[in-house]
Amino acid sequence: MPRTVAHPFYEQLNRVLEGRGFDEWVEGQCARFYAEKMGRPSLAPGRYFRLLLIGYFEGIDSERGIAWRAADSLALRSFLGVGLKEMPPDHSTISRTRRLIDVETHQAVFRWVLELLAEKDLLQGKTIGIDATTLEANAALRSIVRRDTGEGYQEFLVGLAQESGIATPTREQLAKLDRKRAGKGSNEDWVNPHDPEARITKMKDGRTHLAHKAEHAVDLETGAVVAVTVAAGDAGDTATIWETLPQAGEHIAEVACTTNNEEVGERVHPEGPLEAVGDKGYHSNDTLQRLREAEVRTYISEPDRGRRCWQDKPEAQQAVYGNRRRIRGEHGKELLRRRGELLERSFAHAYETGGLRRVHLRGRDNILKRVLIHVGGFNLSLVMRQWLGKGTPRGLQGLSADALLALLRFWIAVLVRTKQECASVPMPVSSHAVCMVILIPLAAE
Repeated sequence: MPRTVAHPFYEQLNRVLEGRGFDEWVEGQCARFYAEKMGRPSLAPGRYFRLLLIGYFEGIDSERGIAWRAADSLALRSFLGVGLKEMPPDHSTISRTRRLIDVETHQAVFRWVLELLAEKDLLQGKTIGIDATTLEANAALRSIVRRDTGEGYQEFLVGLAQESGIATPTREQLAKLDRKRAGKGSNEDWVNPHDPEARITKMKDGRTHLAHKAEHAVDLETGAVVAVTVAAGDAGDTATIWETLPQAGEHIAEVACTTNNEEVGERVHPEGPLEAVGDKGYHSNDTLQRLREAEVRTYISEPDRGRRCWQDKPEAQQAVYGNRRRIRGEHGKELLRRRGELLERSFAHAYETGGLRRVHLRGRDNILKRVLIHVGGFNLSLVMRQWLGKGTPRGLQGLSADALLALLRFWIAVLVRTKQECASVPMPVSSHAVCMVILIPLAAE
């Protein structure tokens, strides 16, 4: 059968997983979710989590798309261990398995990947950057209803128009009435009955949608995501940080306990993060003061609030002034630049090219299960990039052209250096050097 560049990538990824006994370990973690008696053929845990990893590496957002792609691709069949005459799992089997396996098991798989990163020296755990992004929910704004009465948005507007004296309002009149109304998109008044946990949120591009909020904690020394949480779309950064940062500290401590030993030394900082880096949304007196009490140095950008009064707030003043002094130093500026690079990179890979900017699941727990394994795939791509030079199958596809271009550049550099050292000797290979220069843009194309 024909083989593509995806075959060696997934073969190497399988070697990484099998090298640490992933299938045996995850079967032990999921044993309680499977019946002892033989019934309907089930989806093996190792195959289920591989299917979710395919969602990241192939940039597929829905479980239907994952099932279709797994059935269509020879490379993915090999990765899953599915024969040519065997039918891969359909989307309903994937969905049912996801519902049966709890969030804690998905988090355990995420920590297993972190342990793999630590063994490859791709996790330090001393400096953590935090940022959040919005994920569009699988629910429509036109389906929202009032929390108190249960009436739809259109019915509510008709009632307002009739109260104002318009007996049979037109669509233009309803739009004009709705445009002038203040606080029309309040999450305290409106809810989507199909996904009650979704919140009316203004997206990054300025649109308004029902959305959830994904928050990453990233190791700024390696780029690995050490914790990911999913919160309400309208939740503030100063509130969600107290779920993400402690979780990052727990993951780092657990990984350090497992991977640090006398033979290899201290791979991961055992006491959790020493430095926390964030943008202006995380700046508040309470956040800085609590992190100072926890002996975590903060490098959080400070918004312009003008002149402030610190009467009866000496501890908050010390925390704010200490953070201000640190972000103005060279080390603080470097950490803030690195935060912008590595945090945005994790969002771009996981949600843009990874295809999870719009979720196809409902319920925060279901979304968190998918996001945990999706971001776990991003962490695995760091291992693959260290091993193969590329972190995805599509990246490996262009490796041959990159290698040819690098080889041509190397030989041109050798020829130029030789010509400089032997300037008095005629160079019979100069014509070849000219040909190589001409070939470079062709190889790049």
